[in-house]
Amino acid sequence: MSTAGTALRPQLDPKRLASYISITPDGSAIAYFGKMDMGQGADVGVAQMVAEELNLPAERVHIVMGDSGTSINQGGASGSTGVWLGGAALKNAAAEARLILVEMAAKYLGVAADDLTVDNGMISAKSDPKKNVSYGELIGGRWFDQEIAWNGQYGNPLALKTRAKLKDPKSYKIYGKSPPRRDVPAKILGTADMVIDIKVPGMMHGRTVLPPVAGAVPVSFDPGSIKHIPGVTVVHEKGFLGVVAAREWDAVKAARDLKVTWSDVKPAFPDQKDIDKHIPNAPVSKSGGEKENVSGEKLAEAFKGAVRIIEATYEFPFQSHASMTPGIAVVDYQPNGQTTLWTGSQKPHYTGDGVAHILGLKNEQVRGIWVPGAGCYGRNDAGDAAVGTAILSRAVGKPVRYQMMRHEGHDWDPKFPASVHKVRAGLDKDNKIVAWHFHSKSFDRLNVHSNESNSSDNLFGQMTGAKPKPQLVYGSPSESYKFPAKSSTWDVIPPLLEHSSPLRTSHLRDPLGPEIHFASESFVDEVAFAIGVDPVDFRLQHADDQRDKDVIRAAAEKSGWQKHTAARKQRRGDVAFGHGMAYAQRSGTRVAIVAEVEVNLKTGKVWGKKFTVAHDCGVVINPQTLTQTIEGNIVQALSRATLEEVMFDNKNVTSVDWETYRILDITEMPESVDVVLINRQEIAPTGAGEGSMRPVTAAVANAIYEATGIRIRQAPFTPERIKAGLA
Repeated sequence: MSTAGTALRPQLDPKRLASYISITPDGSAIAYFGKMDMGQGADVGVAQMVAEELNLPAERVHIVMGDSGTSINQGGASGSTGVWLGGAALKNAAAEARLILVEMAAKYLGVAADDLTVDNGMISAKSDPKKNVSYGELIGGRWFDQEIAWNGQYGNPLALKTRAKLKDPKSYKIYGKSPPRRDVPAKILGTADMVIDIKVPGMMHGRTVLPPVAGAVPVSFDPGSIKHIPGVTVVHEKGFLGVVAAREWDAVKAARDLKVTWSDVKPAFPDQKDIDKHIPNAPVSKSGGEKENVSGEKLAEAFKGAVRIIEATYEFPFQSHASMTPGIAVVDYQPNGQTTLWTGSQKPHYTGDGVAHILGLKNEQVRGIWVPGAGCYGRNDAGDAAVGTAILSRAVGKPVRYQMMRHEGHDWDPKFPASVHKVRAGLDKDNKIVAWHFHSKSFDRLNVHSNESNSSDNLFGQMTGAKPKPQLVYGSPSESYKFPAKSSTWDVIPPLLEHSSPLRTSHLRDPLGPEIHFASESFVDEVAFAIGVDPVDFRLQHADDQRDKDVIRAAAEKSGWQKHTAARKQRRGDVAFGHGMAYAQRSGTRVAIVAEVEVNLKTGKVWGKKFTVAHDCGVVINPQTLTQTIEGNIVQALSRATLEEVMFDNKNVTSVDWETYRILDITEMPESVDVVLINRQEIAPTGAGEGSMRPVTAAVANAIYEATGIRIRQAPFTPERIKAGLA
């Protein structure tokens, strides 16, 4: 594929159109995407957005992505913003390019611009179709030298404004079609490089030596303990300890055999079984609230006037990314040239900045190149691996490939924060809700920031002395329920260990989604049943947004929902089965889910048999990719709802492999996922990468209740918890 003279490309500048789009000699387009795709097909959707505005077939738009050397930082894969924000910027760049090409064609053909029409990269005069010129003839192989209006922001907020009039949705030709994914053939055939495959000339191999007790630091080490392994360099910088060798197996053996004297530290963690007691009793670092329509005083008055109060408490555990491969990176440190990073991180621009920060370089001195990896859906250990690799490469003056071991990936990756949620509803004598209060108490959702650009947010950066800068932030349910007095509040508690912690917390797919809405939507069901109202009817009565009501109705109708006001406890032998509803908003996207589950009353095993999902994320660009993205959300969310929980003792994380940290396997997959796409052409896309993750846990919990009459308020819904509830 031609890259339109990339070697001679103008320096990247967010105000220059050439930074976002170019035309090849054959008239195709290249879009330079400052995000990347984590296997959901966002690149295809963005290609369709660009193609629509350029009036080109989607297959003639090529996407170059995830490389700070070729694209402006648009924030990486983050918050379902690939199509929503990143695609919107490139769509505007494409519209600007189309306008410029039409202006160029008007001069070239000697006709007025408003007499021109564009189709398949060919610009023709409406008054004389014989007068025509192609994109390739006008500018193919050269670069746009025009400016485009930029909002002055990098990352997710980056936006561009075009002088062109965007296409009317009624004239869309590319949207609504499903061109195939571009990454799948090479992945199936094994012909694509993954980050684990990257090799560069002169490359060494590294490993780190991590403490057996969280918080301990290496006081000394015995070089003689690894003298039997030739050519090993030990790298010791404050609390960081690593080894580098020419052969990977030698690095593995050296990290394993090196005798280290560790500092004597007091174990930092409470007993695993006491974490649900620790959170409510922990001191508060910061409090906040969202979506409050009354003051605390008026809310208290509303509850005081209630004749009946319903309340419940829900618990959610620490969870791990548990990526299929642990953190991997290759860094070639060049202090007087350009340092290069190859990473599987979903934020290669920011991860490159993190490498620059630990090495004391300017950001522009490090090129961050994304190479497909195991996926992370948030902040996993990829950024930690990049910084650790940079430290090792600097120490030996050669390129280094570093890969965490399996147990280190499970143990030391950033975690999804554990939380406790208390919900209360006050009712009057007619069972009408007069007061509603949702309160969360949790570990910080950004104890380490998700963008990986600063050493203070990195495990190995902290080990070398960078002081943590926690964000102290949480959130509230995203829904439109309307009650006379309603308030959502939260408290963030201190981390169990201030720095270099295996339980430091950050984003995992749909930050704040599964746990908050597990509590919120479970409680909605509890209140509905308490007052004798069908759960779907209750949601429709109180949701205050028509789009929300539409997805609730659509999911209920598609699933064949049967109204009920109490648990039906249906049985087939030793198996109970039931249905549960949950819904949520996420950044403008609306999702409602009906889960059908089976519960084995002897073993306690929960199977999420069938899911019906109604999904509204604005205009549908690629129905097939969107449906597959939703299916992926359901599977991962079901795994987290029924199996996933980080275990630890007072010294360290103990769930360090696939036996001790279980994820859903192929035998536990849903039998079917039925998806109803609500296509709103007049509304810009608002993202689908996380929205359908959000209501799953609650829908499963509500279905378990409908099947068994047992309300499970602690996730995950393991056989042990189900059997305890049944007992």
